This record gives sequence, C-alpha cells and structure tokens, in this order.
Amino acid sequence: MAVIDVSGRIADRTIIRTLGWTPGTRLHIRECSGLIVVRVDREGVFTVTGQGRLHLPVAVRQWCGLTAGDRVLLAASPADGLLVVHPPAALDAMVMSVHAVVLGGGQA
Repeated sequence: MAVIDVSGRIADRTIIRTLGWTPGTRLHIRECSGLIVVRVDREGVFTVTGQGRLHLPVAVRQWCGLTAGDRVLLAASPADGLLVVHPPAALDAMVMSVHAVVLGGGQA
C-alpha cells in the first residue's frame, strides 16, 4: 500500500526500487478498467522522477478518482517491468464482487 501525495506522486519508493527502475526510466502509463497500468517503455513520455518516485499524470488520477492522501494497492511484476496501481474504487469493487460470491449474492 502507498499514499498519493499532493503532487500526484506515489510516496513510497520501495516499489520503484523493487522494479529496478531508476530516475529517468521511461514509462508508459494508462488507465485500464479502473486500474493504472505502468510499464517500462523506451518510447514512453513519462519518467521516474529524479528522486526515484512515480508521478501519476493528472488525467489518469482524474479518471480513477484519485486525490492527495488516497491509499492505493501496488502490485509489481519485476520480470515484466510492470506495475499495477489499484485505486480505492477498484479495490472496493473487487471486494464487493468476492463477497457477493462467497456470501451467496450478498445474502447473509
């Protein structure tokens, strides 16, 4: 889990180090079904900041309803150079879906 700071950066740099991304690493960032998918891309227009942080573009944050202070779940695949950011709304939807199955369609 990590927090989005007031500038739209993921405050925790541990995940960036785990992925082996360094300042200047070029990235492709997109929204996909409410998730944010980040991949290493030599042609990418986004980069890891000089401080080793990931800055999420305003448009992507808006599409996913992210604001400063929101906590997100990060899932990384270092072998694939891939990071998936799960915003709160996506987590809520996943939990509700699992609960519906486990609890028999929401019936207690």
